[in-house]
Amino acid sequence: MTTAPGRVGRVRRVTTTRRGGVSLAPYDEFNLGDHVGDDPAAVRANRLRLAERIGVAPARMVWMEQIHSPTVTVVDGPVDGPVPATDALVTTAIDLALVVVTADCVPVLLSDDAAGVIAAVHAGRVGARVGIIRRVLEAMTDQGAELSRIGAFLGPAASGEQYEVPAAMQRDVEKHLPGSASRTTKGTPGLDLRAGIRRQLLEAGVSGVAIDPRCTISDRTLFSHRRGAPTGRLASVIWNDTSGVAP
Repeated sequence: MTTAPGRVGRVRRVTTTRRGGVSLAPYDEFNLGDHVGDDPAAVRANRLRLAERIGVAPARMVWMEQIHSPTVTVVDGPVDGPVPATDALVTTAIDLALVVVTADCVPVLLSDDAAGVIAAVHAGRVGARVGIIRRVLEAMTDQGAELSRIGAFLGPAASGEQYEVPAAMQRDVEKHLPGSASRTTKGTPGLDLRAGIRRQLLEAGVSGVAIDPRCTISDRTLFSHRRGAPTGRLASVIWNDTSGVAP
């Protein structure tokens, strides 16, 4: 572990909305995704603004090239560019912010505050189905975390009331992620990925799971790919903040 005794900071978490940035329609305003067709200069400006607002040096913001995989990457310092082909980041480093971008998928932020082990996870339908949550918990315990001390936060995502899918897809995801099957407000088959992920985390032994109740599809202050593409991406960020922590 890179965090020395007595220097484990306060774990902080932030989730953005679509307000407060410089991107133009259809990415308006605070788009943090660099892979959706937005003006690269606008994305850079938005990312700098995010770093400034949370008090983390831009170079210490770690982004991912998310591909809906079960791949987990452990990082111990700043990275030049996005971490390639991964959907979860784990670190014990201090003042290193891990970022996941989403627009309907579930952003999962995990931490063992006592050990200073944190993780940011992109858990979409595909990633959740193929086991990204189990993989990231294994990586965290390899870095010194204990399952009974890990707490989880599930950010804004498509809700079970709005996320309509074919019945065959619902059955397949439910088989691999029990508890995720739902009925939409239309009475059609749906998926509540946050419910399935919450169940999986608790059954694995984590200490607790908090859920942001907002639905990206119905809440127009958030980006939603299913509501209207192309669109921007929200960012969910977790970091060990040592500002004000005595050496």
